[in-house]
Amino acid sequence: MVRLYHVALSPFCRKVRLTLAEKKIEVELVEERYWEQGPDFLRRNPAGKVPVMKWDNRTMSESQAICEWLDETIPQPQLVPRDPDARYEVRRLCAWFDDKFHGEVTTKLLYERVNKKIMGLGYPDSKAVKAGATRIKYHLDYMGWLLEQRRWLAGDAMTLADFAAAAHLSCLDYNSDVDWNRSAAVKEWYAKIKSRPSFRSLLADQVPGFPPPAHYADLDF
Repeated sequence: MVRLYHVALSPFCRKVRLTLAEKKIEVELVEERYWEQGPDFLRRNPAGKVPVMKWDNRTMSESQAICEWLDETIPQPQLVPRDPDARYEVRRLCAWFDDKFHGEVTTKLLYERVNKKIMGLGYPDSKAVKAGATRIKYHLDYMGWLLEQRRWLAGDAMTLADFAAAAHLSCLDYNSDVDWNRSAAVKEWYAKIKSRPSFRSLLADQVPGFPPPAHYADLDF
């Protein structure tokens, strides 16, 4: 069995979980308090980050590298196109969400409101939360613009770019930080991806001390 060291509300772990589930790979999930930087965990990943995946005798880290490796070794369903132009767009959007969106929104909302408390790092920075709440509007508008031209974020087929975006938004939605009424196209897209069997384990996540809102696991919002 594949083992994944993860944190429930990590968008990077969720991207890997979605990819594994879409490929129908059974996985054992192991909660990892990575911020404690325990010696066993640092031996698995000296970078001290999750996700970390154990696959037979391999230990693998970095969500994008893991997901692309999975797509190359288990080609169906295909999540990263083989066409160079299409592959570029998928990678561009994965970087957009894992870098820009993460820095401008996820760290400002989820990390301030949830991670700080779990890690014992004090109270949320209200300025950071306000900045994240403002910046997410820009990203939702950009997603809406993309989805008005395409069936999925990167084109006509669902790809890893959709999983990267959904991973971040699902973490934020757990804390009611997404205004789903801002863009009908984004809401329709998320409802579509949220209804996939691969999303079920994410919707079942429970973080002690942080109950999800009623709409979180509701496929009809």
